Amino acid sequence: MNKEVKPAPAPGASRRRGPCPLERCHPIPEDSPDRRAAGKLDDEDYPAYSMGHAAEILGVTQAFLRSLDAAKLLTPGRSEGGHRRYSRYQLRLAARARELIDQGTALDSACRIIILEDQLAEARRINAELQHTPRPTSDQPGPASG
Repeated sequence: MNKEVKPAPAPGASRRRGPCPLERCHPIPEDSPDRRAAGKLDDEDYPAYSMGHAAEILGVTQAFLRSLDAAKLLTPGRSEGGHRRYSRYQLRLAARARELIDQGTALDSACRIIILEDQLAEARRINAELQHTPRPTSDQPGPASG
């Protein structure tokens, strides 16, 4: 028996090619639980990762993640069983903390730096948004000078 063996895709690679044929013919309704679940995958604040998986992705220990929780940098969600669950956003913060700590920064200092960096990024985002918002023009004349 000579069967052709196809190599397995690389880790993290999708086996799926293009949209599902059923999705083209039968779109998923907006209010469907399947559509809501798919939307959670795109939500970077959705706590999708268990502590073990998050630690594996970041290459850190679970104790490191617990220390970020204790330092109040991260407040992970909790599963129904009480287990910590991390979002993609929280994983990015944890990765930045690991980077700073590896450079010799103390944990408390690293957490403060990350919080300030995050606040600065949010202020810049709001500033850019406001700069692109059209300002209302007034048809009424200004105050009379006299």
